[in-house]
Amino acid sequence: QVQLVESGGGLVQPGGSLRLSCVASGRIFSINAMGWYRQAPGKQRELVASKTRGGSTTYTDSVKGRFTISRDNAKNTVYLQMNSLRPEDTAVYYCNADIMLYFYSNYANYWGQGTQVTVSS
Repeated sequence: QVQLVESGGGLVQPGGSLRLSCVASGRIFSINAMGWYRQAPGKQRELVASKTRGGSTTYTDSVKGRFTISRDNAKNTVYLQMNSLRPEDTAVYYCNADIMLYFYSNYANYWGQGTQVTVSS
């Protein structure tokens, strides 16, 4: 089976930085989009950033200029560099990926278990 495992969350002061990583493992033929979502208490899960295998990126407006998504396709890994963090960035961050298990299969969507990011002084 496929697993997405995140790491890199934690507690950081406002203005600080964190780097999240997510590795996809298991029987994987191909990965299309990989990205990050977040969910704050009492709020809906929202897309933070995503990047296709071809390199197209999408960012939610509130993180543009502060967060950078990158990928290492050879390692099935996606990163999220978060700079100038704000208290409103506090949330559980989830890795997400569209993965093809076999050559003739369709892409299916997978989620990681989430990693907590807390921005507080």
